Amino acid sequence: MRILFLCLGNICRSPAAEGVFRSLAARADFPAEADSAGTGNWHVGAPPYGPMQVAARARGYDLSGLRARQITRDDFHRFDLILAMDGQNLRDAANLTPEGARARVEKFLTGQGGASDVPDPYYTRDFDTSLDIIETGVRDLLARLQRAQ
Repeated sequence: MRILFLCLGNICRSPAAEGVFRSLAARADFPAEADSAGTGNWHVGAPPYGPMQVAARARGYDLSGLRARQITRDDFHRFDLILAMDGQNLRDAANLTPEGARARVEKFLTGQGGASDVPDPYYTRDFDTSLDIIETGVRDLLARLQRAQ
C-alpha cells in the first residue's frame, strides 16, 4: 500500500500526516509506504514549517527530514491512495488526475463523528488542534486499511 497525503503547500498538514502515519503504521506493524505533497509549488525543497515541527516533536514525531514537493502526474500512477486534507485539495487533485490513474483520490477525513477538513495551521496558528485531528484521522485510516487486508 502506497499512500500520498496532500495539502496546499506541503509544509504543515500533509507532512504531519505523513509523519504520524509512518510512526503509527510502524507501531502497528502495518506494511505501507507514505509520502506527502502539495498542490502548490511555493515551498518546494523546504522543510516542514517550524511551528508544525515543534508541535509534532512534542508528540514524538520527527518531521525534520521531510522536504516539500509538488504533486506530479506520475504520483497518480505510483500511489494507491491520495488523501486530500480539505475539499479544495480534493478538487485540485481531481482536476490533475490523468486518464488511467491507479490512485484513488479521497478526502483524508471521512467526516464520521466530526470534521471533514483538516484546518490549515499555517493560517489558524493552531498546530495542536490540527495534529489532534490528524492523529485521529490516521488511526481511523489504519483501522480501515487493516480491516481491508
